[in-house]
Amino acid sequence: MAQPDPKIMVHVVAYNAAGTLARVLDRIPGDLRSRLTDVCVFDDASDDDTFLVGHGYKLVNDMPMLQVFRNPENRGYGGNQKLGYHYAIDKGYDIVVLLHGDGQYAPEVMPALLEPLLTGEADAVFGSRMMERGAARRGGMPLYKYVGNKILTRIENAFLGSELSEFHSGYRAYRVDALKRIPFDQNTNDFHFDTQIIIQLLAAGLRIKEVPIPTYYGDEICHVNGMRYARDVVRSVLEFRLHQAGVVQRPEYAHVPVTEYAEKSSPYSSHCKIVEMVRPGSRVLDVGCGEGHVARALREKGCYVAGADTRRIPAAEAICHRYYVADLERPDFAPAERDFDYVLFADVLEHLRDPSILRRSRGWLAPGGRVIASTGNVALWFVRLQLLLGNFSYAPRGILDETHVHLYTRKSFRRLLEKSGFAVAREDWTVIPIEKLAGSLPGLRTAIGAIDVAQYQVARVRPGLFAYQIVLEGRPNGG
Repeated sequence: MAQPDPKIMVHVVAYNAAGTLARVLDRIPGDLRSRLTDVCVFDDASDDDTFLVGHGYKLVNDMPMLQVFRNPENRGYGGNQKLGYHYAIDKGYDIVVLLHGDGQYAPEVMPALLEPLLTGEADAVFGSRMMERGAARRGGMPLYKYVGNKILTRIENAFLGSELSEFHSGYRAYRVDALKRIPFDQNTNDFHFDTQIIIQLLAAGLRIKEVPIPTYYGDEICHVNGMRYARDVVRSVLEFRLHQAGVVQRPEYAHVPVTEYAEKSSPYSSHCKIVEMVRPGSRVLDVGCGEGHVARALREKGCYVAGADTRRIPAAEAICHRYYVADLERPDFAPAERDFDYVLFADVLEHLRDPSILRRSRGWLAPGGRVIASTGNVALWFVRLQLLLGNFSYAPRGILDETHVHLYTRKSFRRLLEKSGFAVAREDWTVIPIEKLAGSLPGLRTAIGAIDVAQYQVARVRPGLFAYQIVLEGRPNGG
């Protein structure tokens, strides 16, 4: 049984396009028109006669599939796209093609954009002005735009692990089923909507294919502020990486799973700082050991490691010499041993409503034993700045982890240790983990290392303001 022809919608975004819209519609290939279900012009509250030109075109020309809509107020470039994509979803279209009403993109090559979607090779197809060497400049793309396009695309590819030739073409086609899988309605209404939707597609594992398109720059008015656009594009990529790492929550990337807690390999991380504090060959109790990242490093130092956590984690159980599954807040929890050189609380105490386990741990230490604890510094300059701007939101990871029930500053964390019967014997700090932003940027490792050194030196001067995490070593009072 033959498959029905796909329902194809051409979504024409138009703003002050009275002088170009008719020519754009004229250029849609005649042999393609019969395959199109609808051509929908969304006039974004233009100041000129774009809406009247569209209606007039429909009356004068034999184009019954042409629909012309006028937004009662300007929705912005991204907002206008959202209207069209929701319309395509609501009307049950299979494919939607984004076409600009200003004539910057050639309607003649629309069949090339549709082909990979019709054959099932892709979920989204982007027209690229950069695939053919020199074509963009021959088509009149100004040098500053060409250079900016290349630089931004390189940054975006590096951070996202993609290999697109261009992120900034507005000539695109999507399978409507693919649009249903991403929260595009959470994107900006501004011009960097195009970047955010690419990030969403890549993060969802959807297939993107590029096809070469000609470049045309005429006398159309450019409504894009280049510097602002570049800033917004870079910010979108960084926000995605932070969301992916669990440091912030971004609604436009809500479909992206947050990565599990990973081993902190930076020499300025809390894991590495704690491991450095432990003498080789020591007996250690790792409370809240998680996946066993710290335990593994300690075993490599020849330590005996007992682990304790609220659930059985096979990876950690395999690493630890002994493993306890227990409610860490129950006052009757205690390990069988009583002779540990160190009891560790690596990013644990902030998760406990009752941190009295810290006081009880004094009885589990051998003579001369130490407790080592780390936590996020809620007085970090970045958090202070967000509060100053009126922003405060929890996230899956980081200082404002949504599972934290206590938030500590440097002073309050030291006070917790002291009230639990310990004197602070040593203090150290960690830095903002910018390596989480680097993703697939191995070439920046040296630069990131230098930035970490600079961060750490600043934190040494003002740890209460610049330390990302506080790491304390405590000795029992009187010990």
